[in-house]
Amino acid sequence: MPFEIIDTQEKFDAAISERLRRERETVGKKYADYDDLKQKVTEYEQRLGAMTKQAEEDAKKYQGYDIKLADMQEKIKGYETASVKTRIAHETGIPFELAGRLSGSTEDEIRKDAETLSKYIGGAKKTAPLRNADSGTDDSKTSALRAFTASLVNNNE
Repeated sequence: MPFEIIDTQEKFDAAISERLRRERETVGKKYADYDDLKQKVTEYEQRLGAMTKQAEEDAKKYQGYDIKLADMQEKIKGYETASVKTRIAHETGIPFELAGRLSGSTEDEIRKDAETLSKYIGGAKKTAPLRNADSGTDDSKTSALRAFTASLVNNNE
């Protein structure tokens, strides 16, 4: 095909009309789903807005809960430590009033401190004998008093 000079607008339009038609089809195919995508973006933006609003409401609702939780956990830890100190003080014979003076952050540390303190205050407290147990130093006066008390208790029952 020989080269033709295009000297009118009609010849120019005819020469490039096929090329423009193909380009429009290509662009049309490429962006055919534009309206669907635009609709989806709009829906996602609405959902995002609703979720953002819900997140802000929840943040206001639960504001301060992390502080309350930390405070409660600290109190629980304090109660557990006090319980361990009381138990160890009882086991080592330290008076209840001194249980709070025990130091340490773990049970082993508290027990070590309690044992050290127990040495200084005279060891374990002696427990009183049971009511019916013999003291081993019964004299006649004590024996008579015990017999008299037992008879009173048995007569009242």
